[in-house]
Amino acid sequence: MAAKHALNIVKMKKMKREGEPLTMITAYDYPSAKLAEEAGIDVLLVGDSLGNVMLGYDTTIPVTTEDIVYHTRAVARAAQHTFIVADLPFMTYHGSIDETLRTVRRIMQEGHAHAVKMEGGAEIAPTVEAIVRAGVPVLGHIGLTPQSVNQIGGYRIQGKDEADARRLLEDAKELERAGVFGIVLELVTEEVAGAITAEISVPTIGIGAGRKVDGQVLVFHDVLKYASDYREKRFVKTYADIGSQIRTGISDYVSEVKSKAFPEEKHVFAAEDGVLDNLYGKGKVESRS
Repeated sequence: MAAKHALNIVKMKKMKREGEPLTMITAYDYPSAKLAEEAGIDVLLVGDSLGNVMLGYDTTIPVTTEDIVYHTRAVARAAQHTFIVADLPFMTYHGSIDETLRTVRRIMQEGHAHAVKMEGGAEIAPTVEAIVRAGVPVLGHIGLTPQSVNQIGGYRIQGKDEADARRLLEDAKELERAGVFGIVLELVTEEVAGAITAEISVPTIGIGAGRKVDGQVLVFHDVLKYASDYREKRFVKTYADIGSQIRTGISDYVSEVKSKAFPEEKHVFAAEDGVLDNLYGKGKVESRS
């Protein structure tokens, strides 16, 4: 089978024009990225959601540049034929442009990402423009922006009234003018997400944003219920229950070791005849007598 070629931003815009949906999923390590690529995913996102699902934080705010670089590098080693986007962590793009570009450089050079993702609208457009001018593709992210969860008052649906809808549409247009190649719409009402999608020329990728966007993104661990005490989410469809299978498998392993049912005969290796005799010096003792 011929090797898959990674998408690029030109092909993604072409997919929007032709009505072909984009598929995106998060990946934080080598095996998950490898499996996702083999499954045919279009885009991998090394999201700062790794803070919640991999590192045990309550929010994405504690995630550092070092965390993103480390995980992106592992994903890039696994998925060499898939477009990889990495999040810019909390407060790494709200200072000077020089400081921001140093962070971007690390993620691109050390992490081997193909693009970066940034949360925010019109207020970050000048920074987006500077990064794009430097030659780095940027994926925007508006609606619910987890890095600002404390400011917006929790995980609330966006675009429920006219003023909020107008703000989101203007944010999307400002990001498009700044040069983003696409925009993630998170927890946005379907009507508003559809209106934004129709108004801009770059792809929209929804997570909890309904059916009228150009693509969908979900968290790897949500798709597979890869968690303990998994909490159902209305906007997520799970396609497998890996968490339960992992728990059952490890539980069975513990039980069999405790009962001495494992290892069985087929799991052991035999030495050649006489190895133990020579090992313990039996032959030497007999020769002296």
